[in-house]
Amino acid sequence: MIERRVSHSEDDTAAIGADLARALGPGRVVLLYGQLGAGKTAFVRGFAEGRGIPSDEVSSPTFTLIQEYGGGAVYHVDLYRLTPEEVDDLGLEELPERGGVVCIEWADRLPRPLRGAVSVRISDGGGDRRELQITDDARSAMDAEPDYSDR
Repeated sequence: MIERRVSHSEDDTAAIGADLARALGPGRVVLLYGQLGAGKTAFVRGFAEGRGIPSDEVSSPTFTLIQEYGGGAVYHVDLYRLTPEEVDDLGLEELPERGGVVCIEWADRLPRPLRGAVSVRISDGGGDRRELQITDDARSAMDAEPDYSDR
């Protein structure tokens, strides 16, 4: 499934994040892609709010790498300063097993794709306009025909 949304402000971007948060169950991963200043952290603020966490608790985890909000309801990861080799040492695959939802900024730094993740690509549309493309790989995988070629 691919959904395209347009944001005209930081509040719009946060609202789109909140909408997605309400639609996802525990243990899911959201991969965020976009240039510096695209609105990834604003999206996570809204996402946290959509999970019942006050948005003022959310800050960019650039220096702490992983922030935990709502007692583990949301994990906010920022990979901006890391190499793929350093990312491997974080144990990110264990976070969804704790029952929270994991939002990963700068997901292009992951050493390998995370299957079943939701990808959010935020593009600058000029001024305050942002274009968001949301792809749910798990839903796409469930909607696809089964592959029995290896049997």
